Amino acid sequence: MAIPVIDLKDFPEQSGALLRACEEWGCFRIVNHKIPSVLLSDMKSVIKSLFDLPMEIKRRNTDVIVGSGYWPPSKENPFYEAFGLFDVASPQAVETFCTNLDASPQQRETILLYSRAISDLGMEIGRKIAGGMGLDCDFMKEWPCQFRINRYNFTPDTVGSSGVCMHTDSGFLTILQDDENVGGLEVMDKTGAFVIVEPMPGTLLANLGDMSTLWSNGRFYNVKHRVQCKEAMTRFSIAMFVLGPKEEALEAPPEFVDAEHPRLYSPITFEDFRKLRLSIGARAGEALEHVRLQPAGP
Repeated sequence: MAIPVIDLKDFPEQSGALLRACEEWGCFRIVNHKIPSVLLSDMKSVIKSLFDLPMEIKRRNTDVIVGSGYWPPSKENPFYEAFGLFDVASPQAVETFCTNLDASPQQRETILLYSRAISDLGMEIGRKIAGGMGLDCDFMKEWPCQFRINRYNFTPDTVGSSGVCMHTDSGFLTILQDDENVGGLEVMDKTGAFVIVEPMPGTLLANLGDMSTLWSNGRFYNVKHRVQCKEAMTRFSIAMFVLGPKEEALEAPPEFVDAEHPRLYSPITFEDFRKLRLSIGARAGEALEHVRLQPAGP
């Protein structure tokens, strides 16, 4: 089995395929996304150099919201470390991130260009999803976006172990530039089986998170995923999360609610939902049950 591939040059013809991917898989490959391959390559080179910085410099990447800064290896994920940047679409936030990490002028330019391109792509996908659902709106406009820049330090004795434990993303949409040489990402399909996501150079991967399930009134699948160590190599990836509204509560639009499809979830802000996930210590979509209005189906 292979996850769906969505061609962004083939719209509106691909609209139905996009919605099916959101409903059945909660993830899809993106081709013809218009981000130049040289920019993808340059950004990957920049992040590799950032991970080589001394620990005292890495730790300058501090939280803006909880969990948005540098993550050192931990007991739970000992082979994983990451930088964070909140908010990707803010040039000032990008500048602060670069200054804290002593980035060179060339590195700053690459990070800024990549940030603009990937956040614009997130908004474009949001518009295509809304259009496919019959909504004429740019509903994700001005939603904050966050980077999570990842390194997995896999060695021969870690083969077969977990790089990152199974989880769903808390936000609406994640766009991932995964490692073009090292696999390990797996997504769970609706039968509960894990499906290997093979690297596909030049493409990007989109995952739907908990906020998409809430917004779609349960129609979209918040895909569970994990990273497994398949080989003794260092693996790099760059995830951009489109989170949710800054202040107002998110809820399913009235177009998605009727007698046959009653409202499933109570409105909640992304910040409150994120705090809920942290408070219950569950990261695989369980927090949605705490805001559910209707009993779960059979």
